[in-house]
Amino acid sequence: MDRRLNRPLIIAAIVVALALGVLLGMASGIADSIFGPNPKTIANASLQSMRAQNRLTVFAARYVSVVSSQQQRLGGLVSSERTLILPGDVRYELDLSKLQNGDVSWDGTAHTLSVKLPEIEIAGPDVDLNAVKEYGGGGVLSALTNANQQLDSVNRARAVSDLRTQAKGQVPMQLARQSARAAVERSFAMPLVAAGFKDAKVVARFPTDGAADPSYLDLSTPYDEAIANAERIRRQEAAGGR
Repeated sequence: MDRRLNRPLIIAAIVVALALGVLLGMASGIADSIFGPNPKTIANASLQSMRAQNRLTVFAARYVSVVSSQQQRLGGLVSSERTLILPGDVRYELDLSKLQNGDVSWDGTAHTLSVKLPEIEIAGPDVDLNAVKEYGGGGVLSALTNANQQLDSVNRARAVSDLRTQAKGQVPMQLARQSARAAVERSFAMPLVAAGFKDAKVVARFPTDGAADPSYLDLSTPYDEAIANAERIRRQEAAGGR
């Protein structure tokens, strides 16, 4: 008797639950059709995701420096000359943690998301001592003094400085900035397109875009540290090969 009485109540409860589910689904669909996804919300979510990446390497290049030094004694009667060929790798990075909410703005009329980027940071050079070539004439001066060691030290300092100078050149900086713009624009555009904003445009710019001398942050490695790091890497590679 009790089971027969409870059965209609259970069926009625199920029908009510299904009806409420349908109504909630319809209400959600209506809300989405009225308000739609918010591009600002999507952009903010993308911003937080990018900030979580911290640093982004947008470009990398290898440079080679060739320097020579000469030492003379006794009015040029005795001399020693050494030449160094030193390759090194440089990275161009964006510190995405510097992006702030105010750096991202949405223009609903133009359907354009504008992003102001932090300046490019130069990291390195990471010199490759395994590929270093040092050569030069010995001569009497080299035989009698430590001229060769002195010249090699001078050459290495000049070579590391030259690698940094090459890395700051106009062409590699332009390539790094173009790569950075493209990477950031793509990262912001993909979620917008996925949300239905297929005509949305993302424009990433540096504060100094249009300036004759684009800015960058020089985080390049000092000479002593660059050589010490290279020596450490070479020792690790030698120990691993045993």
